[in-house]
Amino acid sequence: MRKAIAFTGPSNSGKTTLIEKIAKRLITSYKIAIIKNDPSDKAKFDQEGKDSFRFFNTGAEVVVTSPNRTTYFSHRQKSLNEIVDMINDFDILLVEGLKYLPLPRLAVFRGEVDESYFRYIKAVAIDDSIDKSKIPENIEILDLNNIDEVIDWILRNAEDI
Repeated sequence: MRKAIAFTGPSNSGKTTLIEKIAKRLITSYKIAIIKNDPSDKAKFDQEGKDSFRFFNTGAEVVVTSPNRTTYFSHRQKSLNEIVDMINDFDILLVEGLKYLPLPRLAVFRGEVDESYFRYIKAVAIDDSIDKSKIPENIEILDLNNIDEVIDWILRNAEDI
C-alpha cells in the first residue's frame, strides 16, 4: 500500500500541527512519510559553520548519514515522483502544500475561510471559529480537533501512488 493525501490552507491555520498529530497516531500501524513545501524558501536545516552547511554552500547535492538518520540537501527542486522514488519505503505520504499536485486535498481553516482553496479541496478541517454555512455543500466538513475523524477520512480518500 502506497497512498498519498495533501493538506493545504493559509499560514498559521494549523496544517503542521494537524499533520504532526496524524503522523504520531498513524506511525504505530503504518510507515509514514511527510513532504512539506517551503514556498518562501525560509526553512533552515543546518547551522552555519557545520560541515553539512559548508558542503551545501558549495552548490553540491549533499547527503549526511549517521546510524540514526539520513538527510539529503538539494539545490534542485524535485517533482513528487522523484521525491517518492527517493523515500520509497512508506505506506502513507502526507504532503503539506504543493496545491498544484493532483492529490486528494484537505484544507485547514481557523478563524476565517479562504474561498480561493475551494477549487483544490475535497474536504475541510475546521474548528468552532468557522461558520459551516460558508463551506460549499460538495466539500466534506471535518472537525479539526477530532483526529480519528480526520484519519478515517484520509484512509478513505488517500490516492494510490
